[in-house]
Amino acid sequence: MEKTHDKVWNSCLDIIKDIVEWQHYKTWFEPIRPVALKDKVLTIQVPSQFFFEYLEEHYVNLLAKTLKRELGKEARLEYRIMVDSGNGKDKPLTMDIPGNGYKTFNNNEMDFPLVINNPVKNPFVIPGLKKMQIDSQLNPIYTFDMFVEGDCNRVSRRAGKTVAEKPGATSFNPLVIYGGVGLGKTHLAQAIGNDVKRVHPNKVVLYVSSEKFINQFQDHSRNNAINDFIHFYQLIDVLIIDDVQFFNRAEKSQDAFFAIFNHLHQSGKQLILTSDKPPKDLEGVQERLLSRFRWGLSADIQVPDYETRIEILEKKMRNDGLEMPKEVVKYIAYNIQSNVRELEGALISLLAQSSLNKREIDLDLAKKVLRNFVKTSSKEITIDTIQKMVCDYFDVPYDKLLQKTRKREIVQARQITMYLAKIFTKNSLKTIGEHFGGRDHTTVIHSCQTVKDLMDTDNMFRESVMELQQKVQLAAM
Repeated sequence: MEKTHDKVWNSCLDIIKDIVEWQHYKTWFEPIRPVALKDKVLTIQVPSQFFFEYLEEHYVNLLAKTLKRELGKEARLEYRIMVDSGNGKDKPLTMDIPGNGYKTFNNNEMDFPLVINNPVKNPFVIPGLKKMQIDSQLNPIYTFDMFVEGDCNRVSRRAGKTVAEKPGATSFNPLVIYGGVGLGKTHLAQAIGNDVKRVHPNKVVLYVSSEKFINQFQDHSRNNAINDFIHFYQLIDVLIIDDVQFFNRAEKSQDAFFAIFNHLHQSGKQLILTSDKPPKDLEGVQERLLSRFRWGLSADIQVPDYETRIEILEKKMRNDGLEMPKEVVKYIAYNIQSNVRELEGALISLLAQSSLNKREIDLDLAKKVLRNFVKTSSKEITIDTIQKMVCDYFDVPYDKLLQKTRKREIVQARQITMYLAKIFTKNSLKTIGEHFGGRDHTTVIHSCQTVKDLMDTDNMFRESVMELQQKVQLAAM
């Protein structure tokens, strides 16, 4: 019986089914259509150039072996690639090329170079360039060096560094970074992407907001090109999706992302997602997606504490070559507590006012500028005020705080008071020590370091200190 292109291809598929994973088979082999068989050359039609490139990169040996088994050693494979005609009315153009090679193709009366039309309408793709030349959409200024680590983000930052070193090869896949507005989620996610490009230059990295992803999906849906859309994203090695909470208003986009997520995860590729809340609290997102978000690590970024805010300001100043009195930096850090974005905004406003008014930056100018950001302090906090607040909180007699007792509860209360006095007052270490029965500055330094160490290791202790810090801040308003 004479072999037809349909019978030869179906025989090949019977073999391929037993070798390739079911999901991969459904994605990469079911859309293929055999169109011709001549002189032991089988021509198959594929939906896009990306589809062709993926087959050539990942399955060329499998295709060659199965085809030779059916047609003999002389068997060859050619591809017919569908290309959008551009006007939406004419039938798609086609281009025929041999397997494992490139050449120009002919379609009726016209000659087209292979790279003339990229059939996948995606803004990240440069027509005619292969996937390794996809624009990552990353902002190069977002790096780990510019991301200040503190208690508020330590887990997220260190998990991000681990992912950047071994993308797709850790248990942090996906890595979900969540937190409020302006806390640095986008910065950290893009820093991971930039570090992957530095450490693994052959990896294909792509950053995209969920809103852009949804808009692209809708455009491809209108053009009946959803398969191209999905196939494009399945070629990425490290995919970063920002603000996944906005998927709640796009059910069909979630379906596409589900297919993309499954393929990338099964292929050992890395996914990094950001959100304004943890996966368990995302509303309107499919449960099957939420369950996959929980496969890896969910790490939060919190509001930076006072010391971290100072470090953020100082790093920003060093990077921009700026100088500012220490007391002004402390004043900004103390009064701007909401997020990093407002912190940097206050710094920029202060610099602008200084430049426009040709005035040196001092505390008076800082107070004037910050009136537009926050309600400024109405009274100055003293060491005595902090001592009384700590004594009330821990139910410790005031006179005991000043004595040289070694009772644990008294020692800790004294150390916390010194720590808060150093943060919230302008007093020197020597002055602070004198308020505690004439202790010297080395005792104050030791106390502050002890409090920091305990906050890193004892959650209950940390919560007590944070609660006291908030009380002091409220008292200053």
